[in-house]
Formats: sequence, structure tokens, C-alpha cells
Amino acid sequence: MEALSWTVFALGIPAALFAGVSKGGFGSGAAFASATILALAFEPAMALGIMLPLLMLIDVSSLPAYWKKWSWPDVKLLLIGGVPGTILGAVFFGLVDTDVIRLIIGAISIGFVVWQVAQAMGVFRLGTQETSATLGITAGVGIGFTSFISHAGGPLAAVYLLGRKLSKTTYQASTVIVFWAMNVLKAVIYAGMGFFTVETLTINVFLAPFAVLGTWIGIRAHHLVPERLFFGLTYVLLTVTGSKLIWDAVT
Repeated sequence: MEALSWTVFALGIPAALFAGVSKGGFGSGAAFASATILALAFEPAMALGIMLPLLMLIDVSSLPAYWKKWSWPDVKLLLIGGVPGTILGAVFFGLVDTDVIRLIIGAISIGFVVWQVAQAMGVFRLGTQETSATLGITAGVGIGFTSFISHAGGPLAAVYLLGRKLSKTTYQASTVIVFWAMNVLKAVIYAGMGFFTVETLTINVFLAPFAVLGTWIGIRAHHLVPERLFFGLTYVLLTVTGSKLIWDAVT
């Protein structure tokens, strides 16, 4: 496919904008859907190779707004698990059926939203105890693995961090720094596996301004949207992206 074809314009621009808005202001919960959009026009490995530099650009654009506002204890646990999780994803890339992973992530995302709604309705009284370090590290492994194979670590990060009952800014800052670190590691491995080509980098140059624009919009929306509405929107994003993953897996 020609690097700057109309198909790239039609799919790449919305994907870059969507990823920027999601990662810049709404905790990355739906940013991986951009890779799914690109997969409509490209092979999965190429779609991942196109998307990662854009995600890294969004990370860098987002960091100044949230610098040192993250929850370091939670970030540390997720990164401790995220490194081996990312390596595990690299080892199993191409050997495991990613539809199974999509189905699991989608089910977790939908299940978490149902659980949150049930708590709000008083059906369950859970989440009142501190989560353990083991849970944080386990979540990190899952985030690293799913992030490597489909840039789909956002929902698992949301499941863990939202369960920690952080403020919206602390939650957002934590996702930004976690995925910045994991994406740097992924970039090294992607390069070694040949995911980056002249064609993918050409497309990156064209889409970069749209990714930055989306990030700017997301950061402004983050500061304008009330906390309760913010988390409501996050649950909607989890529902939509979880449903999309399940649909992709079963069809």
C-alpha cells in the first residue's frame, strides 16, 4: 500500500486524534482502539509499528502537564510487573492467538464496569481494603503483555488504578508515566523485530501533528471535565473498548 494513500488519510487521522485525546486526558483506556482502526488497512505488525511512535509522541506531549502528579507506589508496582510482561509479550508474539487475549481483556473491562455500577447501587460492598503489592505486580505483567501485542494495556491499567480510588489527575498522571516507560521498552524490541520500516516512519511523520493536537484536546478536556463525569466517561470508554475487543475476538 502506498504510504500516504487516501486509506491512510481516512483511517490514520482519526486514529491519531483518538489516541491523543484518550491518552492525553482520559487515562489511555481506549487509546488501543487506534491500533485496531489502523489494522483495517495494514497487517497487525505494521499497524503496531505505525502506532507506537505516535503513542510515544503523545506520552512526551502529556508528561509536562502531569509531571510528578502520579502515585509512585502504584506506578512502581506496575512497572515491576510491566517489564517481564512486555518481554513475555515479545516471546509469544505470533505464537499465541491474540483473539483470546482480546476476549480476556474485553471481559475484564466489561466486568469491571459492571462491578463498579453494582457497588454504586449498593449490591456489593467491595473495594474498601487496600490492594496488595502482588495484585499490582500481576496487573503490571498483564499490562505489559497486552500492551506489547496490541497496545491494549489501557483497560487493565484502568481496572487496577481506578480500583485504587485515586483522584482523576493522579490516575491520569500514573497512566501517562507507566505507558511512557513501557513504550520505550517496546520500541527497542519492536525495532529488533523489524516492525519499523521506511513506510511506517513516513506515515508517522504525516500523522504526528494530529496526535499532538489530540493530546492537547485531551489535556484541556481533562481539566474542564468534573471528576465524577470524568470517571463516568472512563467507564463508558471501558465498555465500548471492551465490547469492541470481544466482538473482534468472536467474529
